[in-house]
Amino acid sequence: MPEQKTFVAAEIGLHARAAAVFVRAVTETGLPVTIRKQDGAPVDARSLLEVMTEDFEQGCTVYLEIAPEALSDEQSLQTAQSALAALSAVLERTEAR
Repeated sequence: MPEQKTFVAAEIGLHARAAAVFVRAVTETGLPVTIRKQDGAPVDARSLLEVMTEDFEQGCTVYLEIAPEALSDEQSLQTAQSALAALSAVLERTEAR
């Protein structure tokens, strides 16, 4: 399963604008990405409501994942890993754009 460990840099965590920016970026990938805290259950990262209700605060470590059944071949795996790296960069920005 493609997975990326990262952290939330936004001062207010993933609330309001920062969450909307992140969810928009996830949706643009076209991939079924989930996000979770280390010991938490994964939530659909394409859902603004689910992301905001999880209370991903500033500095918390999160894991972005894509289920392997969503990928069909090696090229898809590379695309998924690139997408996760890009989403990680979105979370690691200190300001919501």
